[in-house]
This record gives sequence, C-alpha cells and structure tokens, in this order.
Amino acid sequence: MRSSPGTHVWLAVIAITSLVIALAPHGLETYLLHRNSSNLHQLARHPMRALLGSAFWIENPADLLLYAVLFEVFHAPVERWLGTPKWLFTVATAHIAATLISQQVVLVAIRLHDVPRSMAHVVDIGVSYGLAASAGILTYRLANPWRLLYLAGLLAFFLVPLVTDRTYTDLGHAISLAIGLACYPLTRGEKPVAPERPPVAH
Repeated sequence: MRSSPGTHVWLAVIAITSLVIALAPHGLETYLLHRNSSNLHQLARHPMRALLGSAFWIENPADLLLYAVLFEVFHAPVERWLGTPKWLFTVATAHIAATLISQQVVLVAIRLHDVPRSMAHVVDIGVSYGLAASAGILTYRLANPWRLLYLAGLLAFFLVPLVTDRTYTDLGHAISLAIGLACYPLTRGEKPVAPERPPVAH
C-alpha cells in the first residue's frame, strides 16, 4: 500500500461511498447516484462536481470486490512503476477527456433525435475510465512478446463492444484506452519487465 497510496486511498473512498449506497433507502440511493453522475444535466449545472464526484462512486455496491481486484491488477502496478504523479495524470486525463467527449456525442445524438432526451439524465459513473487508461499504459511495462499479446487482448476487450454495441460508455472506454496508450512518453526511462528465461544447463 505504501508504494501505491493513490490507488488505495481511491479504493477506500469508493468503499465508503459503496457502503453509503448499500445502506441508503432507494430514493436516497437514486438521488446520490444522479447527483454525482457526470451526465449532461450535471455537467451543465455543476461541471467540477460532476467530473470529480463520478470518479468515487460505483452504481452497484456488490461490484466493490471486483473493482478492488481490478485496482490491484491495473492501478497499483502502474502507480508503483511510474510514481503517483504520472499515474494520477494518466487516469485523471482519461477520466475527464472520456467523460466530456462521450457526453458530447450524447448531446449531438439528442439534437439529431437519435436518442431520447432522457439520456441527458442517465447515471454516468466513470470509475472504469481510469481503469482503462491504466490498463493501456501498463502495456509498456511488459516486454515482448507479452506486450503484443497483452495489447491484442486489450484491443479486443475494448473495441469489440464499441463496434457491436456502440454505447457512449463503450466509446468512453475506447478513448480512455487510447489516452493510456498515448501516455507512452511518461514511461521513458522506466524499464519493462522482461520475461523470465529458463535456466541454462551446464
């Protein structure tokens, strides 16, 4: 935990907000999720609160354990590898950019009458955008051939839903992944992990 304090502080806050959601009456739960959502309605009225708040809530408290595992698999290694400032820059940039771009797409779709106006009020919690960015930049932590295999898996995981389902959330994930990959300059000077070689017989 000492080597990745940002990851674990973030996860602790999510655990607290998840407990609040789990214990809250249904009406209060709905209010809190919408109030801290980064949808068009909240971005127009409270942009800073919407962008920041949405990064600390998850819609289903039952998913907390899954997110804890994902934080340890993706966020923690990146923070230990690059340091807290570079890690935070990567995930914050992805969270903000993916949210704003995907919601702009929703706005255009509403104006073109492709989606109902109610889309401006949907719950949009952006914890997964930061995860996608960390997953992207983690590519450079691996040495070949594992790097190429890992990257192929990432592209399949995030781009297939974008092509087949084409939701604004899928778009946000793809943008976040691209930002994580584009943050390669932050990894310069950091050595990738080479695959272990079998011992040579004498």
